[in-house]
Amino acid sequence: MKLVWSPETASKAYIDTVQSCDLHQESGVAELISAMAAGWNAQFIVETWSTGGAIATSIGLAVARRHVGGRHVCVVPDERSRGEYSRAMERAGLSPEVIVGEPEEVMEGLVGIDFLVVDSQRRNFSRVLKLANLSSRGAVLICKNANSRSDSSFRWISVTENGTRRLVRSAFLPVGKGLDIAHVAAAGGNSGSGGGKGKWIKHVDRRSGEEFVIRK
Repeated sequence: MKLVWSPETASKAYIDTVQSCDLHQESGVAELISAMAAGWNAQFIVETWSTGGAIATSIGLAVARRHVGGRHVCVVPDERSRGEYSRAMERAGLSPEVIVGEPEEVMEGLVGIDFLVVDSQRRNFSRVLKLANLSSRGAVLICKNANSRSDSSFRWISVTENGTRRLVRSAFLPVGKGLDIAHVAAAGGNSGSGGGKGKWIKHVDRRSGEEFVIRK
């Protein structure tokens, strides 16, 4: 089984997020991320957040979870962040699950993630992506604030270099402060390791910024 796209669910989440975020005078990438999470029927949504971060994306993810009936977890580094995040979400009438701890450590206990959003401005965000226990259905990984991320050398291929995951496609979208998005294949798909036949080649479209991995 793998992730299957539903344009109808994506549209509903998009509209609901627009309405919700208008109440907080925040918008931007929230509607897009919400539509993606709902459209892919994400059953386990995980995000990282810390004090001072924008709350609109979190609202969008909570809205998406409501449409698909899945689970939404926010990982925060300390109690201060937990309090700030919880109060902001409560004002929006939402109450996602919050886990306190360093994301790199918490990831080990979160199994079956199929939609993960991390902040590129946070130190070690790439390590969080590598340590995430992804769903066998595949997963969508998103780096927000990608225009000013802490690791300028980051490439999606580094997240899948251990061979246990296959990168289907990635793209950079100039939305808000930049979104870097990747789709990881479902487990059991063609991983390119069958008997050494062929090899995987990475190609980056210089005009669009999209990164493709193809087998030759």
